[in-house]
Amino acid sequence: MNITTEQMRFWSPEVRELEPYTPGEQPKIQNILKLNTNENPYPPSPKVVEAVQKVLANSADVLRLYPDPDASELKQAIAKQQNVPVDTVFVGNGSDEVLAHIFKAFFVQKQPLLYPDITYSFYPVYSQFFGVKTKILPLNDDFEIVVDDYKQANGGIIITNPNAPTSIALGLSAIEEILQVNPNSVVVIDEAYVDFGAESAVKLVDKYENLVICQTTSKSRSLAGLRVGFAIAQPHLIAALEAVKNSFNSYPMDRFAIAAAVASFEDQAYFEAQNQKVIASREKLVSQLNELDFKVLPSSANFIFASLPSKDAGELASELRERGIIVRYFNKPRINQFLRITIGTDEQNQRLVDTLKNEILV
Repeated sequence: MNITTEQMRFWSPEVRELEPYTPGEQPKIQNILKLNTNENPYPPSPKVVEAVQKVLANSADVLRLYPDPDASELKQAIAKQQNVPVDTVFVGNGSDEVLAHIFKAFFVQKQPLLYPDITYSFYPVYSQFFGVKTKILPLNDDFEIVVDDYKQANGGIIITNPNAPTSIALGLSAIEEILQVNPNSVVVIDEAYVDFGAESAVKLVDKYENLVICQTTSKSRSLAGLRVGFAIAQPHLIAALEAVKNSFNSYPMDRFAIAAAVASFEDQAYFEAQNQKVIASREKLVSQLNELDFKVLPSSANFIFASLPSKDAGELASELRERGIIVRYFNKPRINQFLRITIGTDEQNQRLVDTLKNEILV
């Protein structure tokens, strides 16, 4: 859609300056292999489908009524699965909405918010949207977070762990070091991919009153289509998030999302089994790409970040697309020679490898 400057006169001045987040492509093409948006290649638990069907069966009675504004059943299910008190849980429509509330609740400060130069690209969008001052700190040459850089005056810290798009995880001792040095700032650890090999910092919440953990059901629980995210923090921080939520959307979660997510959290065995499949497939794919001379960063996520020194990454992404395979290419400084590749099933990964070996790198 082409909007003229004249038409934009109706927009708020702040909106005219916004640079919105660009989500990964959701192609309408048939027979495409999507390895670009970090979706889980496996379906959610069968119990999720059963839970949604129950809502549908009772639709005449329940869909005309508002859902529980507190999503109490879901909070209880998360609390039980995470082994935390229920008053330390906050829920929202995907972790992106939860993150929006986090930015509004904690990061509009006189001092700048600190985060890495290579990280989840929604952070600068939210910073601009909410008027948050920022100070961007570069990852080192190995694309790792430099803990000492976060030992300076700030109005908050947010770190994705494992990081996106690099896939590299930060250890708990490093997270604790950051927390200890910043007792008067809120430190947010965005754990969207934590279930694929990193260690969660949820266990630190009881110890640190300035820690917020953000997670999602989109990746490891295969519920990207239902948009369910959550935060875990001490009750005084949860209260701030609830205040923001109830000033924006007091009924954020619909009955289908609540029922499905509850069922997912109750089926821990399925959750763990599917994650192990993804991890095993990731390690196999890394080995295969190494044999093709790719450089692959160490991954604790359901994706890898890889470069091929002998070929331009943008050209490689285009050639893969021509053959029906979509990966994520970021045309940005420092990472414009890397591709982010979502882990698919073994069969999907093999299609990628065979295409590279037999059609592109010949």
